[in-house]
Amino acid sequence: MAELTGARWRTSTRSSTNGGNCVEVADNLPGVVAVRDSKDRDGEVLIFGPAAWRAFVALARRH
Repeated sequence: MAELTGARWRTSTRSSTNGGNCVEVADNLPGVVAVRDSKDRDGEVLIFGPAAWRAFVALARRH
């Protein structure tokens, strides 16, 4: 997938507290935020628009 070229993936700081069941996020890409399973780095990648990603993170923080 061309838009993932140059993605810099980062793992949640909470990944060590939940047994490694975590996601990785690449938010350095122009116009998209990519999310993948940290245990399946070659698997599917979810792509979000920046506004949708911010809304998701804000909702997750509240719950």
